[in-house]
Amino acid sequence: MATNNNDGRRYIPYGERTGNESIVYFTRDLSPQGIAKVYDRVKAHITGKVAIKLHTGEPHGPNIIPAAWVKEFMAQELPDGTIIETNTYYEGDRYTTEQHRKTLEVNGWTDFTTVDITDEFGTTMLPVQGGKWFTEMSVGKSLPDYDSLLVLTHFKGHTMGGFGGSNKNIGIGCADGRIGKGMIHGNQNGPWGVVEEELMEKISESTKSVIDYFGQHVAYVNVLRNMSVSCDCEGVAAQPVVTPNVGILASVDILAADQASVDMIAAMSEEHHHDLIERIQSRHGYRQLSYMKELGMGNDRYILIDVDHDDRRITAADAVEGVVPFVG
Repeated sequence: MATNNNDGRRYIPYGERTGNESIVYFTRDLSPQGIAKVYDRVKAHITGKVAIKLHTGEPHGPNIIPAAWVKEFMAQELPDGTIIETNTYYEGDRYTTEQHRKTLEVNGWTDFTTVDITDEFGTTMLPVQGGKWFTEMSVGKSLPDYDSLLVLTHFKGHTMGGFGGSNKNIGIGCADGRIGKGMIHGNQNGPWGVVEEELMEKISESTKSVIDYFGQHVAYVNVLRNMSVSCDCEGVAAQPVVTPNVGILASVDILAADQASVDMIAAMSEEHHHDLIERIQSRHGYRQLSYMKELGMGNDRYILIDVDHDDRRITAADAVEGVVPFVG
């Protein structure tokens, strides 16, 4: 097997990484209060009109961040924030805006907020700086109406991307349902022709268009809970969860946030991480991380701060010490 950084099958150990370090905050408190605890450390530049990018899930999806958690978190921290979404590229229960709104209702989001489906009334283009696949990306028309972006992500596996972290939440989740997602997924081999390294790179370039637009007014929170190898887009058909719950982390560096999440999975025992690691490797998902670094989107080296224990510095292995198998 090749060992270069372009090989999305290869996990790059921390000792082989170079460059600066970013700060990542971590709590084991899987609750609305836990989200607020780490968000409080990264919210300095979340100002003005705030968009909260969530994966709100397919009908009755069992593994999404619970709507009740988000309701409580928003009431405490972002009462004027707006959850944003886009319609899907695949046909299903979120393919059209009408279908999507019914699904939002089923999953409890409309009980406490109005979700902005940003491509409901069209699309707009954002520039992609330094990409090799795109010079611009099509996103929901209303996305640029916001001043700041909080990326609140359920970290898990993904059928095509290997894993779904903040990068996937933005790269696929902010691209509009027809043009943008089609640009990412399609090629001469058909509408779902892009796989492996090319897909990871296209997702990352799409993400870059969005985070470049928001500049310093963006923060990332990854929730490592109910981590099936399946994406939340699979809903009730998702594979069973076998990976232990870990906690919640946050950073203003997207690469550091996703890299720390992956490092925590890697630090688990073989028994605990086998399925999720296999999913990442088989889809060449590590290329998300190395390509984000090549694009200058962040650092893959970081200082991990345990907010539960007087802000002591810990490792990914410390974070997952004592985790137990998931019990649904």
